[in-house]
Parts: sequence; C-alpha cells; structure tokens
Amino acid sequence: MRISFTKMQGAGNDFVVLDETAGRLGLSAAHYRRLADRHFGVGADQVLTVRPSPAAGIDFEYLIHNADGAEVEQCGNGARCFARFVRDRGLCSKDAIRVRTLAGVIEPRLLADGRVTVNMGEPVFELAGVPFDRAGLQPRVKGSWQEWPLDLAGEAPTATVWAAVLSMGNPHAVLRVDDADLAPVLQHGPLVQRHRAFVRGVNVGFMQIIDPQHIRLRVFERGVGETLACGSGACAAVVAGIRLGLLGDTVEVEARGGDLTIAWAGAGSGVLMTGQAITVFHGEIDLTENL
Repeated sequence: MRISFTKMQGAGNDFVVLDETAGRLGLSAAHYRRLADRHFGVGADQVLTVRPSPAAGIDFEYLIHNADGAEVEQCGNGARCFARFVRDRGLCSKDAIRVRTLAGVIEPRLLADGRVTVNMGEPVFELAGVPFDRAGLQPRVKGSWQEWPLDLAGEAPTATVWAAVLSMGNPHAVLRVDDADLAPVLQHGPLVQRHRAFVRGVNVGFMQIIDPQHIRLRVFERGVGETLACGSGACAAVVAGIRLGLLGDTVEVEARGGDLTIAWAGAGSGVLMTGQAITVFHGEIDLTENL
C-alpha cells in the first residue's frame, strides 16, 4: 500500500499528516508505528489524520496517533499544523477552523503573521477527570493549589518528586526544576509516566521558571519519549504555574525546538496557545513491507 503524506513541525514537535477527506486509508497501529519510525519510516512524534466533517457546525475531524501506534486525545502543536495543512492544501478557506478531537471540539485560528492560535479549552483540575488516583497520597499547598508527592522507588537523585496534576484534554504532571537542561527527564520521565496514580499514564513536564512571564520546559510524552516541544504540555505547565502563584497570565514558553506563547485568564477560560506551524516536505511511502 503506497500512501501520500506531509511532514510538518511546530516548535520542533514533528508530525506525519495524512489526508483522509476523500476516503479512509485503513491503517493499523503497526502502520502508524512504521510511519513514525525514524529509521524505517518517515519519522515523527505523532501521526495526524484529517477526516471530513463529522457533524453540522464542525469543519473536520482530527485523529492523533503517538509513535507507539496508540490513539491519544490531544496535541496542541499538532492542532496548529493541522490548521496550516488544511489551508495550504485547499481543503478549507477559513481563518478559524472548528475541529473535533477525542478531547472535544477545538478551533485553531490562522493569524496574519503566519502563526496559528489554538484555544485548547479549559483545563481540568478534578482528579477523576485527569485521571489521577490520590489514594495514600497527601498533597502540599502552594499558591491557590497543591502539588502531589510521587514515589520513584528510590531513584537518584531523589526518591520523591512533587507534581502539579491536571488535564488539557490529556493528562499532565508538571514538575518544577531549577535547571531544565540538568533535569533528569530521561530518568524520571518514564517513572512518573507509569506511576500507579496515573490510571492511563501521563505526560511529564519539567518546568524551569525564569520569571513570571518566561519559562523553560522539557516534556516526556506518553508513547513517544522526550520531544522537542509539546503544545498541551506547555499549556499545562503555564496553567500550573499560574495556579501555584508563580506566573502571570501570558507566558513565553521556551522549548528545545522553539517558542510558544501561552495565555490563560483563569477559571472559566480556555487556554490560548500561539506558535508557528511549518511544512517540511511532501512525499510517498510504501507501507506493505516488513510490518
């Protein structure tokens, strides 16, 4: 089976984008893994699929598969690339595009300067909605919120880390660190990700606060590992910083692959994420061999 694809990236978070508006490709989890494979496929953090409108008032449906082939709820950098893709491919002429995801309806908006803003929806703080099982855990209060202790089974340099826990349509644990470059992302990321408290796993953010308007961030994503950027992770980190009393309402997030601007006005408001969405190349790949 030979299919066409587009390779895109947003702040270094990279994607294979597939067009299923004219018909389903019928791909399996193994196909998604092959597409995302950086040695035997195209290479990507996630595979994004564009499908036709599923209902009145919705322009498209949007599917996200991680590099391990599993479907996930949300991807902020992917949403920006999705919007750029449908405009550049002539599938839509609107500046504001309503898209249904597993996490709900989002509305990316293309700006005159070439960037894309996405309202990522309201953050979810109820632990059952993350989901997060607090059994046996006692939080500490910080600002108007709390952080939760996570036992890492004696791993150096510390056996316990403290995490702010929330959902941006997908689960996030945000850990404050003194230096993002020196943070034990590859050591602690997998341990937090599979901690028993996170019923469906979690994306793990390591946030260094430079000042109330500027953070540095690294994210260890479910089913992917560390990525150069994570849009929903940037939103989760900023919201956590605001609720912990450490950040202002508009923050520049410096990821390893590029910068994002995140704004949140507080309870009852959606989180706004703005950044670039860039097409890298178009191509074709044969998915019939060696799956």
